[in-house]
Parts: sequence; C-alpha cells; structure tokens
Amino acid sequence: MIATVNPATGKQEKMFDELTDQELEARLDLAARTFERYRRTSFAERSGWMARAGDILEERTDELARMMTLEMGKPIGQARSEIEKCAWVCRHYAEHAEDFLADKVVKTDAKKSFVAYQPLGVVLAIMPWNFPFWQVFRFIAPSIMAGNVGLLKHASNVPQCALAIEKVMHDAGFEKGVFQTLLIGSKKVKKIIEDDRIAAATLTGSEPAGRDVAATAGSKIKPVVLELGGSDPFVVMPSADLDEAVKTAVKARTINSGQSCIAAKRFIVHEAIADEFTKKFVERMKGLKVGDPADESVDVGPLAGEDLMDDLHEQVQKTVDAGAKILTGGKKLDRDGWFYEPTVLSEIPDGSPADEEELFGPVASVFVVKDLEEAIAKANDTTFGLGASAWTTDESETERFVRELAAGLVFINSMVASNPNLPFGGVKRSGLGRELGEHGIHEFVNIKAVWQD
Repeated sequence: MIATVNPATGKQEKMFDELTDQELEARLDLAARTFERYRRTSFAERSGWMARAGDILEERTDELARMMTLEMGKPIGQARSEIEKCAWVCRHYAEHAEDFLADKVVKTDAKKSFVAYQPLGVVLAIMPWNFPFWQVFRFIAPSIMAGNVGLLKHASNVPQCALAIEKVMHDAGFEKGVFQTLLIGSKKVKKIIEDDRIAAATLTGSEPAGRDVAATAGSKIKPVVLELGGSDPFVVMPSADLDEAVKTAVKARTINSGQSCIAAKRFIVHEAIADEFTKKFVERMKGLKVGDPADESVDVGPLAGEDLMDDLHEQVQKTVDAGAKILTGGKKLDRDGWFYEPTVLSEIPDGSPADEEELFGPVASVFVVKDLEEAIAKANDTTFGLGASAWTTDESETERFVRELAAGLVFINSMVASNPNLPFGGVKRSGLGRELGEHGIHEFVNIKAVWQD
C-alpha cells in the first residue's frame, strides 16, 4: 500500500494500492507501443498539447497547491508558485523545442552533412517528494516535446500529486501511453530499468539512489541523468549589499522548509563583516513563523517525514557534540507533526556533519573566512557541486567566483534557482547530465550525424 500522510499532523489521509505485476506489465507495453506512434507526431501537435498542459496547470493552481501542501507540507504560497513555474516550463518548451531540435547543418567535404536529433523511446523518471510537480514537469516538458514517452515512479509519499500530473497530461490531449504514473515501491525500479523497453532513466534524489540507478542503467548501457544532493555555499564578501544578502540568505536556506537540493546550506562569510552578517541573519531566522503550511502567513512548514526530522536533529546534535555552537533553534517543536525550529550553527568543527554532510531542513551553518582565497577553498571543500551563490560588487572577485567555484550553477548577488532557459545540474557527487535549457532537451535524444554524397 502507498499512503498519503499529512506532515503537519502525522495523520494518514488516504491509501492507494500498488500496481500488480500484471498492471505494471500492461503500462510498460502501452508505453512502448505508444512511442512508435507518438514519435511521428509533429512539433505543432506536441506544442499544442504541451501549451494546453500549461493552461490546465494554471487553471488548477489552487487545487494542486493544496494537494501538495497536504501530502508533503510545502507552505501554500510556495506551492502555488511551484505550479506556476510548471506552467512556465511547459510553455517554454512548447515554444522552443522545435528550434532546439532542428537539424544543424555542419560544413564538411560531403554534399550535405548535418546533425539530427531523434527521440530515444520510453524514459523512466524517478522523482522526489520535495518539489513534487516541478521536478516532474522539468522532465516532462523537454523529454515529451522531443518525442519520447515517459513513465513516472514518484516518491511514495506523494501519490495524489503523481496521479494529478498524469491527469493534467491526459486532459491536455496527450494520448494515455505518452505519460503514465506507476504507483509502485522502490524495489521494482531495478527491474524496470533493466527492461529492454526502457531506453533511458532520470533520477532526482539521494546519492545512494543515484548510484543504484546509474549502476543498473550502466549494466544495460542506457543513458541516465542524475540530479543528486547538494551542500551549496553562500559566500558573502565585504563589498556586498549586506542587508540584501541577509534577506536572501534566509530565503535561500528556508525555502520549502529547507528541503531543497539547491538551498544555501553553508554560509561562508568574510571576517570583516561576519559579526554583522551573523547577527542580522540570526535575528531574521528567529523571526520566521513556523506552523500549519496551509496558513498563508507561515514561512516554514513541517519536514516531510518523521524520519527526516529525526535524521536532521541527529546531525545537529552530533555537530554540537563535536564543538559547534547553536545561535538559535536546534530542536524539534513540541507539537503534532514534524516541525523543526529554524536553526543557525557556528564554530563548526572540520569533519562534523554540518561540515561534511547535506542537512535537509531549516538548519544553516556559518563559516568565517579571512579572504577570497579561503572563501573559494571552503566553498569547494565538499563532495557536492550543485549550486553556489556569491555576494560581491568587486568585479575581480566576481570573475574569480564565476571561474573557480566548483558547481553546476553559480549565481552572483542572487539566490540559486532553476530556470527553463538555463541548464540545471551539478558536478562531483551532485550528479551528472543536465536538465532544462537547450542542453536538457538534448539529454534524451539520439544526436545523429548524417553524411550525404
């Protein structure tokens, strides 16, 4: 059984049966058969359906946002913004996919030579609960517009979101086999990836899950895109607009109640402004309203699961036991649901969890550095490499950050965020491959060289 449990109350709301082996087989067969027809549809047809999906998302914003808030605890205002962003990515690829995938003429000795982009087939998407619509639609929009068909194995705590996404696609005009939700447990994923009808896989999730998917796909020589964890640095230099940096730092750490791979997690501050930054940062973190995510005035909702809350608290406690100081927070809230107090840690010892691991919740780690060299070194001193934010008005510092920060995304004087116009993904243990932008739509196509004499 797959259950919806409200993280704000800890109470079970709804139960769903998992697909039987026979039902799963029928969906795989339908996907494979549908691909042979769908790949021959025109960009105009796909564009019309995808644009309509964007319209439907907007029409159902309130309904879908409430569903998201109920299933995984996202503050309601942020949930609405997520649905609006999904509509944006649908329209973006509806408008630009044909240009991104147009034949590219290349001059050679041939009479004619060019590069063609053709769909691969059935792509399995294994998606997380933290952005239950956005993570899926940033796969759907480019991949389906490229002529592939999709199967979704969503996180088991957001089954209603998973089914709602399937309904949006069907209501938009895509035939049933173009996109299907699979209500299954994680134990069945390996066998699906190994199935000859699956051409590729994409996963957003943990590093262990990424390793498993990559190993399985690799054993069958199938392409994958992996978007894994992050421990993003947020570097603040003396020339920065300090008040703006502090305000953005709080948002960057607590968006989605701190449960985001690209949330700023390590705040690396120059010693000349460290005291002032930390004081203002702690004050703003203390002032956040924690509570029912359905309440419009709430800033931070619950964590998505009791295990997530317990794991986060254990990481905080181990860091404090190693010698770190708690400047605010550091405890679970005594109430129904899975709430953790917004927390700021300082004087963090090397090798402690806050120094080496990803903390997935509203816990910020402050590190003080003496100069630019140390700031870059500390930012890069991690196994992760997803996003990085740096705050400075010094052009030479900006150039150093842009060129030397080891991350897939570098944002100067702004919070790291995904955008349909730009490629999204990381380096090191934050994953491989790219989503979004022109690069993202090229991940699941056959980039075919053509020579004609």
